[in-house]
Amino acid sequence: MDIHHRIVHKRIRFTDKNDQPLANRQIGIHQKDHEFLFGCGGFDFIPFVSEGGEAWQQITDSWLEIFNFATLPFYWGGYEPVEGRPNRDVLMKTAQYLAGKGVRVKGHPLCWHTVCADWLLKYDNATILKKQLERIDREVTGFKGVVDMWDVINEVVIMPIFDKYDNAITRICKETGRVGLIREVFERAHESNPDAVLLLNDFNTSIDYEILIDGCLNAGIPISAIGIQSHQHQGYWGKEKLLEVLERFSHFGLPIHFTENTLISGEIMPPHIEDLNDWQVEEWPTTLEGEERQAREIEEMYRILFAHPLVQAITTWDFKDGAWLKAPSGFLRLDNSRKPSFDMLKRLVKQEWWTDVSVQTDENGWAQIDAFKGKYRITADDIAAEASLTDDSEEVIVIG
Repeated sequence: MDIHHRIVHKRIRFTDKNDQPLANRQIGIHQKDHEFLFGCGGFDFIPFVSEGGEAWQQITDSWLEIFNFATLPFYWGGYEPVEGRPNRDVLMKTAQYLAGKGVRVKGHPLCWHTVCADWLLKYDNATILKKQLERIDREVTGFKGVVDMWDVINEVVIMPIFDKYDNAITRICKETGRVGLIREVFERAHESNPDAVLLLNDFNTSIDYEILIDGCLNAGIPISAIGIQSHQHQGYWGKEKLLEVLERFSHFGLPIHFTENTLISGEIMPPHIEDLNDWQVEEWPTTLEGEERQAREIEEMYRILFAHPLVQAITTWDFKDGAWLKAPSGFLRLDNSRKPSFDMLKRLVKQEWWTDVSVQTDENGWAQIDAFKGKYRITADDIAAEASLTDDSEEVIVIG
């Protein structure tokens, strides 16, 4: 598959601090990070930062071997179970820890009808909307500089017709309409942090989601990227469906994030289950055959998505088995041992799609560089510099 758009092809002139060319020198080009966002749920970092311990250390150290992008949970009902008493500190410390490791952090989500704060139900709709917008301002402003990417609103296609239980967000979505509520929450998030990346996120990949996105864009709503969930507990989508979904959602011209990806290494969930949450089991074991299948499917999916020019991020939802629905959906087994999918993805991200080379400069200090887009450490003998290589334009890098 063609991945030329993930690689820079450029001439760089290397000089010392006195603007003298580093002529006829060996220059080391050592990649430190990808521009592409290889993500995974960062939930395991919360107990590690809060409690510590060898087991959590092992899990989080393994996580950091592959990923540069983490999703942290801001579900309103869990984040602020008692009105006016948000669990801010633990999430801020976790986000800061991840940022200190060079990991970009996304908050998920700011508005959702599920895991909603029950205390909102005592208010009328106007007050609910007011408190929702205040919550957005509080989080987006308060975490600015640490969390600058948000799933602003989640699963809006189903939101106004959701009927499993009463909740405050479905109430206001019925009143404002889908586009009306999306406008309110996106505009407030954008006002709170104009530089933030703001996503609309949904599991519904039908034409209903396309129509909703089209309506939002026609209304001038500042959507930064389209979020597509891909929980595949009932079996891998396959190449044909992946390409079909990419084709349909590409015509908007917006960046695409695969925000919640799940592939199973055990028995597949039965096809008659409509809501994945309805599949409740006492245990859901991984199998050797399933692990080999999971690795093959993840590899094919990542290769297809990495080759698509509009895809900017892929986030696996569960790093370890059993995280959601007890599913064997992680890269680690329950005992923290690594599955074939872990080794496979690490080879892709840190070897096949990774640049660590040496180049020779000419008499004027110029060299041709072909490298995956990302952050680099550039070395010449015992001197070094940091650089971001993200486009094909010629540039000068000063080392020393």
